[in-house]
Amino acid sequence: MRPDTSDHLHAIMGRGPRRGSAGAAAAALGFLAALAALSGMTGPAAAAPIENRVAVFAGLDKITGEITTFTVAIDETKRFGNLLVTPRTCHTRPVTEEPRTMAFVEVDEKRVNGGTQRIFTGWMNAESPGLNAVEHPIFDVWLTGCREPVADAGKGPHAGKGALKIRPEKANLGER
Repeated sequence: MRPDTSDHLHAIMGRGPRRGSAGAAAAALGFLAALAALSGMTGPAAAAPIENRVAVFAGLDKITGEITTFTVAIDETKRFGNLLVTPRTCHTRPVTEEPRTMAFVEVDEKRVNGGTQRIFTGWMNAESPGLNAVEHPIFDVWLTGCREPVADAGKGPHAGKGALKIRPEKANLGER
């Protein structure tokens, strides 16, 4: 049996279906489905990101056309051409979830006069390298991945490195 068209019009206009109509049950089910979607009950909750000790980058030298892959430990700086690349954190997701690899990165340019100038500060996304890559007149740098999850504490050359930690003496707690 086909529901009355006026029931659908009433539902769209926010008045709800007429009492006793077949559209009442359909409207109730639609409302419950919308409520479930808004409350996030439609899928599993996302797991917390995994911290890693090493960020992996690719760099393009536009003069030679050469692409170089290099790794940088978290909170350390590596030079690529005249760029200084410093990852502050690198997150991945568990293998059971959709890939999303992100790193917070600072990139400085080494100047001829010996000084440096910050040319990039922000998040890079490995799955969308063109979104937030460093585009310099001579060099491009983008994130390709993260390595050595912090969960493997005590393993690898960078054991103990990982998530940014706020030291009490540096935290701004409003105390004087």
